[in-house]
Amino acid sequence: MAGPPVVIREHEFESLLRYRELVPRLEAALGKFSSRDSAEVIQPVRSTVPLQKHNGFMGLMPTYMENDGVLCTKLVCFYKREDGSTLPAVQATVVLLDPERGNVKAVMDGEVITGMRTAAVSAISAKLLMRPEAEVLAILGAGKQARSHYNAFTEMFSFQEVRVWSRSRERAEGFCRSVSGPVTVCASVEEAVRGADAIVTVTRCTEPVLFGQWVKPGAHVAAVGACRPNWRELDDVLMKEAVVYADSREGAMAESGDVVLSGAEVFAELGDVINGTKPAHREKTTVFKSLGMGVEDAVSAELVFDRWKAKASQQ
Repeated sequence: MAGPPVVIREHEFESLLRYRELVPRLEAALGKFSSRDSAEVIQPVRSTVPLQKHNGFMGLMPTYMENDGVLCTKLVCFYKREDGSTLPAVQATVVLLDPERGNVKAVMDGEVITGMRTAAVSAISAKLLMRPEAEVLAILGAGKQARSHYNAFTEMFSFQEVRVWSRSRERAEGFCRSVSGPVTVCASVEEAVRGADAIVTVTRCTEPVLFGQWVKPGAHVAAVGACRPNWRELDDVLMKEAVVYADSREGAMAESGDVVLSGAEVFAELGDVINGTKPAHREKTTVFKSLGMGVEDAVSAELVFDRWKAKASQQ
């Protein structure tokens, strides 16, 4: 008989999840997903249930990796919050199962996994698509995803300057106090992104906030917000002039308002670049549209569970 599931809470993740271990696992998972080998990754597009009374959605993100023996799903609730709201914009729980028995092996708080795997994949997109001489990073947004992206990008790359913008200057200043290095608070999006080599958009915006006329030619944009087909962060000019990459082409065509409403073409998935089947156009302006995938949660959860077991065995 299988024992009761392990419960891993948010405060335990600090010793269990590190970018240096997570990034290579995510790179391998993205490559497997884009290989289209049916035994590698079985992952339907995220299904959602509207929470109309609360202006949000519940998403279900199941994944099965047959060759790796990983079965996982994430339940995530995400909301369109008003500026100044104290309620969380995202709440998530990750469930890891035994694929042979069907029992639940572990239930994990999904906040750290979601933040770190999203930031790690954005950093992987920059590793593949950003110009190597990049010096200036701009982050639009000042919430949890902004902090995780700051941590991932500054750990993996050496920027001379980091800028942040938020509709709330108080939140932007709080962001600066929460991170380890110097950050410049900008009064406008244009001020933040002018001349930036890499731009991360992690906002709650549902209308375009980043305009192509402000973006330096050859810059790389990791667009993380706007995860519904009628929500936007980027304008049509940027979407049509840039080479657009995605984590999942199918997911982007179904869920990304930036892709759907602009009519932009998704040139490739990150996994295609990792696998060498599509080129990385570093010399051009590039956009990575991140929707997040169940396979990213699955390999992250498996890593956490493996580390938890190893730690438990030493006690």
